[in-house]
Amino acid sequence: MSTTETASLFDNLETLPTAQLLAGMNQLDQTVPLAVEKALPQLEKLVEATVARLREGGRLFYIGAGTSGRLGILDASECPPTFGVPQGLVVGLIAGGDSAIRKAVENAEDDAEQAWRDLQAHDINAKDVLVGIAASGRTPYVIGGLEQARQHGLTTGCIVCNAGSKVAAAAEFPVEVLTGPEFVTGSTRLKAGTAQKLVLNMLTTATMIRLGRVKGNKMVDMQLTNAKLVDRGERMLMDELGIGQDKAAELLQRHGSVRAALAAQNG
Repeated sequence: MSTTETASLFDNLETLPTAQLLAGMNQLDQTVPLAVEKALPQLEKLVEATVARLREGGRLFYIGAGTSGRLGILDASECPPTFGVPQGLVVGLIAGGDSAIRKAVENAEDDAEQAWRDLQAHDINAKDVLVGIAASGRTPYVIGGLEQARQHGLTTGCIVCNAGSKVAAAAEFPVEVLTGPEFVTGSTRLKAGTAQKLVLNMLTTATMIRLGRVKGNKMVDMQLTNAKLVDRGERMLMDELGIGQDKAAELLQRHGSVRAALAAQNG
């Protein structure tokens, strides 16, 4: 049995007061960053491979089912506004299609052929990177997609939360974060899901930094889609150029991004 499916270290949960339930979950959650830390050497290899392919014009794809699929879609959707990359550079796909984002689709994850069909709709090719996300490490949708991708010359990686899994065996660059038993037995949306989110954060953030999408420690390519982000952009320019807010606002409006405004001023 996989460790994510083993019995919880806690029992009789329905008899516990709220304070103990929350304390128990928090106690287990504190182990997640330590589990991620142990997987950093594996993640480093995946980041380096991803950077190399994206520099060659490739894209990053995620496939997953259930919580894992939703986390991939979330990470992909955050890349354009955060780093100013085009839509479609990072793509998240979920077993069962877009309707599965909000509602579980019965048996969708059990089709080992469907992921490759879903990927072909995006004209996936050997320049691209495919990362399978599966806490259990045994999801047929993810295994099949990775196997097909590898046969077609893609760079493949995965994020799993059990050791020695079929998903990891199918990927060239596996990242195994061993999170252990869940608070509620088998509920991998808890610790395992948290671990996957941390790894996804690091994968795309480190990749985008390596691709030059961050200057210093600032998101100079972020999309200015609301008042909060416009204000942040103005403050970046104020700090970098030593100017007042009115001048920063004028530069940002004229040039459309922090990076473009800085480039214009620094000549």
